[in-house]
Amino acid sequence: LSDICFTSTTIPKMLVNLHAHSKDISYRECLTQVYFFMIFAGLDNFLLTVMAYDRFVAICHPLHYMVIMNPRFCALLVLMSWFIMSLVALVHVLLILRLTFSLETEIPHFSCEVAQILKVARSDTFFNNICLYLSAVLLGVFPVMGILFSYSKIVSSLMRMSSTSAKNKAFSTCGSHLCVVSLFYGTALGVYLSSAVTPSSQSSAIASVMYTVVTP
Repeated sequence: LSDICFTSTTIPKMLVNLHAHSKDISYRECLTQVYFFMIFAGLDNFLLTVMAYDRFVAICHPLHYMVIMNPRFCALLVLMSWFIMSLVALVHVLLILRLTFSLETEIPHFSCEVAQILKVARSDTFFNNICLYLSAVLLGVFPVMGILFSYSKIVSSLMRMSSTSAKNKAFSTCGSHLCVVSLFYGTALGVYLSSAVTPSSQSSAIASVMYTVVTP
């Protein structure tokens, strides 16, 4: 559901633009797209972390799995993720509302992303940029640390296993998740690092297609 909603915030509008040969988007539509894009991108981010923890519990504490990952705890994790991202997205939208833009502003991207919107703003975006990179660190670094911690414990547990078939089963369980994590975080990190380093938006647009279309 998260992946479907994530792609639905950008792809339908992009396809309409391609079909109609028009790239127009209203100010309200753009802010709406920013809000929901941030929610579902962040939700994907948190869910990947939760999935890593789920695999850690399943492999390292199999006998306690049903007790630890009970339905109530899983629902709480999802609700917490949703609440945090709704709040973060709302803060960013409110900060964008205080900015001024010229008429017929051109965003050098296929969707409304915060980093690209800040580039074309006519007013001072210092506070917006601080909040953007602060949220990127908090919502990016901590989940990645959680994933790395989970997999370090998984690898440590696998090293102690004597059965080769058990090791292969555990690795196959984690393989698809690791692949998605690499695609999602690698390309997302590339977008925000490239937007900070270079004024060219072509590479960031390509990377954005990877984590908004290919990964989901």
